[in-house]
Amino acid sequence: MILDINGIGYKVFVGPDVLQGVKDTKELSLWTHMAVRENSQDLYGFLEFAELEFFEMIIQISGIGPKSGLSVLAVAPIDTLKQAISIGDTSYLTKVSGIGKKIAEKIVLELRDKLGALEGVGGNSFLKEESDVLEALQSLGYSLHEAREALKQIPSDITDTNARIKEALKGLGK
Repeated sequence: MILDINGIGYKVFVGPDVLQGVKDTKELSLWTHMAVRENSQDLYGFLEFAELEFFEMIIQISGIGPKSGLSVLAVAPIDTLKQAISIGDTSYLTKVSGIGKKIAEKIVLELRDKLGALEGVGGNSFLKEESDVLEALQSLGYSLHEAREALKQIPSDITDTNARIKEALKGLGK
């Protein structure tokens, strides 16, 4: 996206959630990260500070660049990614183009300690339920991207798998 600040346009790489937010407003506040390389200076924008922090942790890992880091954040909500990493589930990470099983395991290994042990019971069952919802939506003909976007819109207080599927279908039907 091009961010206009007092008449100067800045090219900012953003995830799909930011682009979705842009549709509704003309003004937008972003947390940014500037990646300086030998031949470029790129900006990466995030709606939440927690996303920026997570992004910066990911790109510190050898073999993960800023564009891959942005793609990781687009896979699932940040809390889901943190839970998956804390329990060693690499399935979310391997869905990102350019991240294979070895790099996903490396991310889990390096970030698990940084993220610390997550509080709460049933983190593993939460990921299983989320995976079930994605699988159900895909079996109904929705793409993985559409299913993930619908999953992001489901309120966190809905925990039953069937209720989550119904809520996702309502969102997809709009």
